[in-house]
Amino acid sequence: MTATALPTTATRTSAPVLTRAGLMTVLLGAALAPIDLFIVNVALPTIGADLHTTTAALEWIVAGYGIAFAVLLVLGGRLGDAFGHRRLFIAGLASFTLTSLICGLAPNATVLVLARIAQGAAAALMVPQVLSIVQATTSGERRARVLGYYGATGGISMVIGQLLGGVLVSANLAGAGWRPIFLVNVPIGLLGLVLANRTLPETRASNPRGTDGWGTALLGVTMLALLIPVMEGRALGWPVWCWVLLAVFPLAAVAFVVVERRMEARGGTPLLPTSLARLPSMRHGLAIAVPFFAGFGGFMFVYALTLQDGLHLGPLAAGLALTPMAVAYLATTLLSSGLVARFGRRVMVAGAAIQLLGLLLLIGAVLLEWPHLTVLSLAPGTLVAGAGQGLVAPTLFRLVLSQVPRESAGAGSGVMVTAQQTSLALGVATLGSLFAALSAGTLGFQGAVVTTTAIQAALAACIAIGAARLTDPRA
Repeated sequence: MTATALPTTATRTSAPVLTRAGLMTVLLGAALAPIDLFIVNVALPTIGADLHTTTAALEWIVAGYGIAFAVLLVLGGRLGDAFGHRRLFIAGLASFTLTSLICGLAPNATVLVLARIAQGAAAALMVPQVLSIVQATTSGERRARVLGYYGATGGISMVIGQLLGGVLVSANLAGAGWRPIFLVNVPIGLLGLVLANRTLPETRASNPRGTDGWGTALLGVTMLALLIPVMEGRALGWPVWCWVLLAVFPLAAVAFVVVERRMEARGGTPLLPTSLARLPSMRHGLAIAVPFFAGFGGFMFVYALTLQDGLHLGPLAAGLALTPMAVAYLATTLLSSGLVARFGRRVMVAGAAIQLLGLLLLIGAVLLEWPHLTVLSLAPGTLVAGAGQGLVAPTLFRLVLSQVPRESAGAGSGVMVTAQQTSLALGVATLGSLFAALSAGTLGFQGAVVTTTAIQAALAACIAIGAARLTDPRA
């Protein structure tokens, strides 16, 4: 599928150029957000012991960040279109750096939860600007390559987050325990601010649209009505209000779509133009992206629990156990752009099939070697699964955004990353809750790992079938 050539949205008379230093800067910003989404996983037991928190509070430390991130992403993209992508990137990065400092210094769980919510909101301002800047400053094959780098950065960052979290918690730098997992963002953020001021061109939509108050509110209600009960319901014993929220979810979703359609039909400025959903690349790509990222998020969470609670590994060993996946993911993402240019959608089909094989290898290892399962036993499966994921993720970003007009770059990138983050959160919530329930029951850890991994394998099979029917995402 070829990206449509459209006039630039930059305010300058000549098209702005994204230099290599500028590309590194925006990819740095893109990496910080997913790293902080996953870096907390291996630190939760240490945080709980240090701050004497409840299980619900620990879940909010994870969920508060993810919910704020997902709910505000589209709005962040729209604000970048209106006020300038470079300006919003810098504002988001500065806010992310400040909230990371507050997280690292938090004296109690309440402050930490509130700071994590604010950190997620800051990430929502910063991340959409990355894709918007890429869309406005690149074209053709270079844009395809850069989008591949972006997809690779996001996936690798998720793996690095858990690995880095294990290293920092185990190191217990200056007796700080878990706090360095947040404080490490401060010097990185300051470096990023210096680079952004020096290397990023200013871009914005040629016809910036205003904010959509009703749409923003309804999107927030829709996301919260789904994510809060899914993430908190099991821990709280499924109180009545959780079921009420789940009942509200479809009503809020329908209301959101109706409001957006009416606003666009009147020539207004909806938060999410429904015309984007009519683009084949957006519609078909998101149908694959949702199960892919949900499976990836659930896999990472379940694997972390298996290593720590099932195999009784420490934070460092649990983090290092993800190295085979990280290496394989990196290798295949670097190759994906050239492969897609040559083989088209078959790369995504092959990637999903390879991921499926890796998950089946993991199931076999668990069935054959439990309870004497080791990290080495899991390595072949994680290596193969990571290689497959590395072929799918960058191709997905290339496909979904290939037909999005430049004047809708902010909205398009916001939709894509919102779908990604929401799917990751749903994967963690659903597969994580299922894993916790099964492992505490008669199936135990072995049955829980096999069942949840089998579900992820089924998702990979569906992705392979769906990808085979897509139009080629070639530049």
